[in-house]
Amino acid sequence: MAGHDHAHDLPRCGWVDLKNPLYVAYHDEEWGVPLHDERKHFEMLVLEGAQAGLSWATILKRREGYRQAFDNFEPEKVAAYDESKIEALLQNPAIIRNRLKVRSAVKNARVFLEIQREFGSFDNYIWGFVNHVPVVNCFQHLEEIPAQTPLSVDISKDLKKRGMTFVGPTIMYAHMQAIGLVNDHQTHCFKRQMP
Repeated sequence: MAGHDHAHDLPRCGWVDLKNPLYVAYHDEEWGVPLHDERKHFEMLVLEGAQAGLSWATILKRREGYRQAFDNFEPEKVAAYDESKIEALLQNPAIIRNRLKVRSAVKNARVFLEIQREFGSFDNYIWGFVNHVPVVNCFQHLEEIPAQTPLSVDISKDLKKRGMTFVGPTIMYAHMQAIGLVNDHQTHCFKRQMP
């Protein structure tokens, strides 16, 4: 168990709940790491949208349930969901049973596929906003980290224009942080030193 205790000694971002192993793993292994996988891109979009008004811990706890309910986040499969599938999802206690959010995941899957067709991949599209290079911020304190930025406003506007929902500027900034478009690990965090 010594190794486990050592993990608690690592300096991390202030938002990490050290008592929640899902949170710690998410911060240490995923958050802020540049993401280039299409299915994972879609997964993060769905999860960030589902989080609106809730805590990220609530979503992380249900992530496995989402994976199973949403066909492992295969955008082609989700885009094909019909009314009966949506109704079935709304009965599924493993996910957030919010009609608007479930419908949004299906609609967003369809737009996601259109973006893939237009840009060759969603990855090309989303990383194009930062010229394919992560924006590295130098925030010392949590309160310095913005809830949204002019760039997240631009991405949000573009996605909304294409027909996506639950992609407001704040959700999109959280998304940019999650997929490593911006590196907002605090300056003291051990992940700062990682490539």
